[in-house]
Amino acid sequence: MTRTPLIAGNWKMNLDHLQAIATVQKLAWTLKDARHDFDDVEVAVFPPFTDLRSVQTLISADKLPIRFGAQDLSQYDSGAYTGDVSGAFLAALDAQYVIVGHSERRTLHGETDEVVAAKTAAAVKHGLVPVVCVGETGEQRDERGAGVVPVEQLRVVLDAVKPAEFVVAYEPVWAIGSGQAATAEQAQDECAAIRRGIAAAWGDQAAVDTRVLYGGSVKSSNIAGFLREPDIDGALVGGASLDVQEFAAIARFRQHVGL
Repeated sequence: MTRTPLIAGNWKMNLDHLQAIATVQKLAWTLKDARHDFDDVEVAVFPPFTDLRSVQTLISADKLPIRFGAQDLSQYDSGAYTGDVSGAFLAALDAQYVIVGHSERRTLHGETDEVVAAKTAAAVKHGLVPVVCVGETGEQRDERGAGVVPVEQLRVVLDAVKPAEFVVAYEPVWAIGSGQAATAEQAQDECAAIRRGIAAAWGDQAAVDTRVLYGGSVKSSNIAGFLREPDIDGALVGGASLDVQEFAAIARFRQHVGL
């Protein structure tokens, strides 16, 4: 298995640009002091839009091995879309990634699977690697069974986009911010179903190559259990990514649990 684990920190609407600079510097120092191998476990942060230029300048100037991305993008390239941010703008900032279809965007902003597919296509068009979020509520899981809703959400994206590099983040809506993560076994079942869905749409090689992350109340105390599972290739970390020591400990899961 050649997939490099990805530990991604979604800051959500937290930290201004000055706080972002301090956080990235401290994260880089902490991981450097711990001799973290960024080729072995990739680390990325996803700041708010207003922080991106500051983060990009810092990473570029200091040649930091941390990668970064945006939390969202527009499905449109340009035009009369007040408040939207084009993938072209993100690419010009050397962003590597962009989160698409986070459950909060789906719930709070009414983003449909079709909108998520259009945004994914926009990301690919501009050379960004989309981190496509899928997941279900507890009620949906109880009614329809494990894996059904996330695979359906992803299939809309895969049918609309030509095969390209992307990441999938499985985020059980019932676990996000609750402090109650899915069990490693539950997460593995969902991620395995997602990988089967990728194989059905894009072929076995795409399924083998695509990284599938787990997101939902991830902590340094539970990350090892998730990363032991064969179909989980990292984590999309929310609140814990704002705590540098905790996020660094999550990224260093191999060292502190002996994996």
